[in-house]
Amino acid sequence: MSNSEPCRLYLITPPELDDAALFASNLPNIFAAGDVACLQLRLKTSSDEEILQAIGFLQPVCEQADVALILNDRPDLAAKSGCDGVHIGVEDMPYEDARATVGEDAAVGVSCAASRHLAMTLADAGADYVAFGAFFPSPTKSDTESASLDLLEIWSQTTNVPCVAIGGITPDNCTPIIKAGADFLAVSSAVWNHPDGPETAVRLFTERMAG
Repeated sequence: MSNSEPCRLYLITPPELDDAALFASNLPNIFAAGDVACLQLRLKTSSDEEILQAIGFLQPVCEQADVALILNDRPDLAAKSGCDGVHIGVEDMPYEDARATVGEDAAVGVSCAASRHLAMTLADAGADYVAFGAFFPSPTKSDTESASLDLLEIWSQTTNVPCVAIGGITPDNCTPIIKAGADFLAVSSAVWNHPDGPETAVRLFTERMAG
């Protein structure tokens, strides 16, 4: 079963970083507030130069905290910069292309929306994790179809490949997702926009994940 280990946090950066150096300087306190497994750098509208610059600021902080740095959508830049992995949507590029670009030592995760069949196909192909969602309305991705808790439950009972739950997840609504078998909670605005600050959000999520 994939949920034999405790559920962990999968942080996704805000869609824009006005000051990547400042953002990176705040991360140690955020990582220290709870159990953060990885940070996905997701800059959809930034140039290659801006993305590589941001990676340069984030990498040493993530390494120090033993937090994996995952790059969204760009296996070429992930390989060039030495990120720990890449996250892709199969509608954006084939899994095989991403794997060939980053190599066998880097992680490749894939968005599967609400399709268990797609997730099984990608898991068999070698994906390191699959992401299901959205489970709730999300301010960062408004066009994603909804996924059900049954999907997580069946996945966790039938495969060892980790699954990430994404989409509108908050400290207030995450408990059913954790109980259903999610290995990771992918969260963005619920952390960065929390009224009491990101550290509080991470601490609350960690309390929920600990039961």
